[in-house]
Order: sequence, then C-alpha cells, then structure tokens
Amino acid sequence: MAHAEHTVTVDRPAAEVFAYLADGTNNPHWRPGVVEISRSSPADGPGATYRQVLKGPGGRRVSGDHRITTHQPPTLLEFAVTAGPARPTGRFELSETAPGHTTITFTLDLRPRGLVRLMNGMVTRQMRTEVQQLERLKHNLEG
Repeated sequence: MAHAEHTVTVDRPAAEVFAYLADGTNNPHWRPGVVEISRSSPADGPGATYRQVLKGPGGRRVSGDHRITTHQPPTLLEFAVTAGPARPTGRFELSETAPGHTTITFTLDLRPRGLVRLMNGMVTRQMRTEVQQLERLKHNLEG
C-alpha cells in the first residue's frame, strides 16, 4: 500500500481551518496541481462530490474527482478519489493545540490495483508531494 503523511501547525482556529478544507473549491489556492474544480453535488458534508482536473504526467489533464466520506467539524474530514488512474483515500485530522493554533495531519493511502501497481514508486512520490502542500495551506491561511 502506498502511504504519505505530513503535519503542520497553523495559527488559525480549528473551525476556520476545517471550513476552508471542507470547501473543495479552495483546493487550487493551496494545491498547485489542481487545474479546475467545481462542486458536482448540491450538498455540503458527507456525500458532497467535486469534479476536479489535475496536472498529470507530461502536462496531461487527469481527472481527480472526489467525494467527502467523513465530515466531523472541526476535527476530521475524509475523502475518496472517485476518478482518475490512482484513487487514494485522504484524511485531514485537526486538533486545536492552543487557542487559535491548529495542528493538521494530512494522510493519503492507496491500494494500487492493475497497472497502477507497476507505477507504485511514482504514485508514492506524487502522494508525498500532495501531502506536503500543507505548507502552502499554512502560508495562505496565515498570510
């Protein structure tokens, strides 16, 4: 199984950070690989879906649609990628370590199947790059 995890502490309250993460349309602001994103369901929270286009290998556009699977403000947000060659699950765990200071851990896991198993090293590297984007999130929320 491919796994990547990264943790940062942001100088913002957990409820504010959670709300920002839960709105997938914010992804392009802190994830440079997101080319386009739009909500594809009317509801927020569990079951909310997003159509997402990512920068893929060689500049190709790759689908990365996802669905919110767990929505427990302000501590836990989970999602599953539902389109694209690699379909990891993701998890944001938040805890307010002091008033106005939130620790976020972003985890991605993937059980590669089919041809994706042959690209496990490349997929793991990409997942590490994705979770490290929390540093950009921190910069954006504090800046």
